[in-house]
Amino acid sequence: MNWAELFLIAVGLSMDAFAVALAKGISMPKATLGKASVVGLYFGVFQAGMPLLGYFLGARFADSITAIDHWIAFALLLFIGGKMVLGSFKKEGCEDRECPPTPCTDRKCPTAGKASIAPAAMLPLALATSIDALAVGVSFAFLKVEIVPAVSFIGAVTFLLSAIGVLAGKVFGMRFKSKAELVGGLILVLMGCKILWEHLV
Repeated sequence: MNWAELFLIAVGLSMDAFAVALAKGISMPKATLGKASVVGLYFGVFQAGMPLLGYFLGARFADSITAIDHWIAFALLLFIGGKMVLGSFKKEGCEDRECPPTPCTDRKCPTAGKASIAPAAMLPLALATSIDALAVGVSFAFLKVEIVPAVSFIGAVTFLLSAIGVLAGKVFGMRFKSKAELVGGLILVLMGCKILWEHLV
């Protein structure tokens, strides 16, 4: 796997974190570069740690199932990407009005009360958005990817995009959330198809 392919996977994986970072940004009274960096750090560390864990889990079985490793990688990426694509079509937010420029106080609003970047608020979000990366780490083990440079790169890309997401959320609101999830999902599906194609031809 070359760096261009790894970059596409990193971008695809980080789109969930980017979408949540957008929500963080829009709900913050003041989205500063410091707060954006904290959010990016949470998401980046977890997005790097999960595929590393998945790699070591998958490495235990990689040698015994090399004949079907490409099918496993394809299935995992297709599942993750497909879930993101389907999720991008779910309606969220207040359908009867636009989100206000200031933090929303409506308890039913998905952006209400989400401005906190304390560990109690960020750790569950970082874990939830990185679970899918665990499966990608398993596929890395089957594909014999050099894991330390790979997860470091994924973490760095996620950090950068998540920090940008916070700042962009304050400017653009939630209008790009579903588009980010759709693009990320399509990237992962296409990468899975490419891996399968290379092993079949």
